[in-house]
Amino acid sequence: MPEDGALPATALAGAERRPLGFYLHVPYCATRCGYCDFNTYTASELRGSGGVLASRDNYAEQVVEEVRLARKVLGDDPRPVETVFVGGGTPTLLAAADLGRMLGAIREEFGLAEGVEVTTEANPESVDPRYLAELREAGFNRISFGMQSARQHVLKVLDRTHTPGRPEACVAEARAAGFDHVNLDLIYGTPGESDADWRASLEAALGAGPDHVSAYALIVEEGTQLARRIRRGEVPMTDDDVHADRYLIAEEILSAAGFAWYEVSNWATSPAGRCRHNELYWRGADWWGAGPGAHSHVGGVRWWNVKHPGAYAQALGEGRSPGAGRELLTAEERRVERILLELRLVEGCPLELLRPAGAVAAAGALEDGLLDPEPYGRGRAVLTLRGRLLADAVVRDLVD
Repeated sequence: MPEDGALPATALAGAERRPLGFYLHVPYCATRCGYCDFNTYTASELRGSGGVLASRDNYAEQVVEEVRLARKVLGDDPRPVETVFVGGGTPTLLAAADLGRMLGAIREEFGLAEGVEVTTEANPESVDPRYLAELREAGFNRISFGMQSARQHVLKVLDRTHTPGRPEACVAEARAAGFDHVNLDLIYGTPGESDADWRASLEAALGAGPDHVSAYALIVEEGTQLARRIRRGEVPMTDDDVHADRYLIAEEILSAAGFAWYEVSNWATSPAGRCRHNELYWRGADWWGAGPGAHSHVGGVRWWNVKHPGAYAQALGEGRSPGAGRELLTAEERRVERILLELRLVEGCPLELLRPAGAVAAAGALEDGLLDPEPYGRGRAVLTLRGRLLADAVVRDLVD
């Protein structure tokens, strides 16, 4: 990775035809959730391992510096930014003014497209009506709250600190602040969760009135506290059949409420309610990821930053790119990635992307009821509901 972050000329070839987005990573959390393996840090984890450099107090300025670096690297790229997504961690541990400064740097250096989507994630306990109003005034128009569950015993297993009912209240507060789009994140398959618990969580989420719901199966990652608890036999592990049942419940309840799936784990009340930033990822467009551990992709070049906030701050303070490494994707790798990602979308992927073995597998998936016949006849592989349950297996067969 060059110290100045320079990209090969091929990366910007044809850039004007691709959307450009920004992801801003905020790596701070008040506490660590037992299931989480994201690149995040609590205050106690940073103490003595980054000190002042890793402080939340000066973090916004570090991100601003990387945005300025992006401007230098991308040169005279004329594209305004179409989506901005602030994730974490818990972005709302920073002052709303700090998030506004980070967004302001993107506006100043690149310009924001008309109708830009600007999202931040938020912990329900880290915001109040005044904070949300300040975010909206700063230019944020979409917000995603981590609800996970409406049941206290499920939240306890996940080590979530908010109380049941608080995420739903946050939706009302965000609407009152003027947010156009509100998402609630849910997790299913937590040890000890029942079908009734999951239905209650879905009903509570819908009752709050969001226009977007994300529902993810719990993945037990090695090295997490939850993985250790399961290994010690303290809590049970759910299986794939349970996950499938919960997914079907989600589809049943969400579709009955007027939500339509547009990606395997995401539902929206209308096309306008979709998360355009995530669609940018799934369609292989360009995005710059700023922050410790953030990943970027521009024109077939993918790179990632150093993970520790202290190392990130030091690199920028010395005028160096915080990039830790990068790879140039081959045409074959990009073809495979298109299948992996686009097949998860309601529009599916073009059958012309498939090699002969993949085309044979697609015909078999159609016969098995995993692909929808109508779009297949138009040259696209689109998952049926049963296909969504087996999406990973279908993808493996099609990229063969």
